[in-house]
Amino acid sequence: MADGTGVPAASDTGTAILDALFTRSPVGLAVLDTELRVLRVNTAAPPLQGLREEDLVGRRFPRAHHVAEPEKIEALLRAVLSDGVPMRERIVRARPPVYHGNEHVYEVSAFRLEEPLGTVLGVALTVVDVTDRERGRTRLAALDGVRQHVGRTLDVVATCQELVDALVPAFADVAVVEVVDAVIRGDEPPLAPLPRDARLRRAAFRSGDGEGRPQAHPVGDVRALPGPTPYSQALTDLRPRAVGLRPSLPWLTADPPRARAIRESGVHALLAVPLDLRGTVLGLLSLYRSRTPGTYDEADIELARDVARHTALCVDNARRYTRDHTVAATVLRHMLPLHPASHTALEADGIARPGGGGSGWYDTIALSGARTALVAGSVCGEGIAATATVGQLRTVVHALASLDLDPEELLARLNDTASLLAAERADLPPANPLHREPSCAHCVYAVYDPLTRICTAARAGYPAPVVVRPDGTVESPDTPAGPALGSADLSPFAADCIALPLGSTIAFPGSSALAGYLRGTRSPLCRESEGAPPVHDLCDDILYGLPAAIQDGDVVLVLARTRCFPSDRVATLALDDTPAAVAAAREYTRDRLAAWEVGEETAMNAELIVSELATNALRYGSPPLELRLILDRGLTCEVSDGRDTAPHLRHARTTDEGGRGLFIVAQLAQTWGTRYSPVGKTVWTELALSPS
Repeated sequence: MADGTGVPAASDTGTAILDALFTRSPVGLAVLDTELRVLRVNTAAPPLQGLREEDLVGRRFPRAHHVAEPEKIEALLRAVLSDGVPMRERIVRARPPVYHGNEHVYEVSAFRLEEPLGTVLGVALTVVDVTDRERGRTRLAALDGVRQHVGRTLDVVATCQELVDALVPAFADVAVVEVVDAVIRGDEPPLAPLPRDARLRRAAFRSGDGEGRPQAHPVGDVRALPGPTPYSQALTDLRPRAVGLRPSLPWLTADPPRARAIRESGVHALLAVPLDLRGTVLGLLSLYRSRTPGTYDEADIELARDVARHTALCVDNARRYTRDHTVAATVLRHMLPLHPASHTALEADGIARPGGGGSGWYDTIALSGARTALVAGSVCGEGIAATATVGQLRTVVHALASLDLDPEELLARLNDTASLLAAERADLPPANPLHREPSCAHCVYAVYDPLTRICTAARAGYPAPVVVRPDGTVESPDTPAGPALGSADLSPFAADCIALPLGSTIAFPGSSALAGYLRGTRSPLCRESEGAPPVHDLCDDILYGLPAAIQDGDVVLVLARTRCFPSDRVATLALDDTPAAVAAAREYTRDRLAAWEVGEETAMNAELIVSELATNALRYGSPPLELRLILDRGLTCEVSDGRDTAPHLRHARTTDEGGRGLFIVAQLAQTWGTRYSPVGKTVWTELALSPS
């Protein structure tokens, strides 16, 4: 009604507003009585479109309205009736008939209705369909989870497992990742379309129901994809396939194991997404729905493509790392001695296993005078560059060792090479990744003389050795520690002499943690007194017993046990400073080699070499003079004198009357050289033993 002014009464306006809200508003409205029965409802809102109001009035809410958790919602509404505190924007899931049973998400608010005197009349509800908003949030959360958690490791299989963990159950009920088998090995991925005979490895699987859900194939299985199926087609044209699953699909017969797994697990929707990068195929991501209703829509497909792009990039990074690591490990493995040289008086072996971002090596080098050099070292960095540095340093060590340098002098020369390599790396363009990587190395070089039973060692940034005496006593000699190779520290290197009685074991560990373990009571070295297993077996025992913290890092170790050098294989003669000493040296050599049953050719060459060396010592050296013969892996002839002037090999002309002595020696000997001592020098030769 209108009053006398023609203005509608307030009650008429309110009634018109209510009628408009309950008949035209897109927001769902409902009024419930105190028993939660529907008094009035807005059938214009999307969830109730097509329904008549009289079909809803009088029915109980929420049990008659297809709500997913009716008991929980009913308890919340009764709380609003009892205490009057509104319920605001509560998320409720329902499956209205208008959506054919598909789940939708609603934001529900509830307010208590009261008379002015306080009598409770019921509850008013507002219902807003927020399905699209919530699905968008779920998609963004899933994508954020993938970007945050996938690709944290440089391991292809681990990356795939991170992917399925991030997608289930946030975006799918079941997720499977299959990767081209060659990619896992680090090889180049094939170009699309994927060849029919290309083999894929099932790298990861996850189900929202746990691991009990049926699988077509176990994780780790390798096989080609049968076709044509949505899986094979996705890897042919690199486009996702969203498919509703039902038993009558004809392509299921092409892949019976998958058909059986789909049937037994109850999945009803599939989204097959290729993992591709720059036109190459790395693998396939298969997403399934079982508990979540509906098929995958265009928004889901676009999200899956974003996830696949990110994952493909991470998988390719891991593949490249695997390839580089495999190449570096292969090169490093071929650099190490296949069978470390164990000599007559020294049994040696070692471990060089990368694992913590470095490259390590070890060596045993035969030296003159039946001596053996023990070398171990490590290089900062990883990959091809670090392996190349190992090769350079190892080559330099071998070259310097052939010059019979003392350990401290050898490390000083090796440090010059390391400093040169560091300077070259510093001069690289800033954009070069190697420019930012450190260039340093650690090394120990030790020489064991079985005739004196002394081990002379010098170290550059390397831990102190560990020595096990024949009685089982373990000690760590306080040898001087020099700076790391290639560092800015210019401190000099120093050597220390360690006496090693027969049956002693000396270890040069590559880290302080490993050194501490070897000195501990649980170390296999501490059980040496119980028996002396072969050094090779001892290395294995050490590796098996390492704590996890050490196992995860680089493990570098060289191990040696001293043995007796037969005294009857060494012959020494003091020479007079007279011309008759040359004849005496020849005669002594002839007699000793006859007693040792050395072959005739070797004996004749040795007699001539001794004659030339003794002549040079008389002519250019000074007393005392000494001849020493050693029968080991070859025949060693040494002549020592008290002068430290180096002999010089001349290439005499045809008309020269002299100057051919060392030239003859070099031609007859397998190798020769000079080493120095505080009291003079020793010129030595080695000859291969011919059959007697």
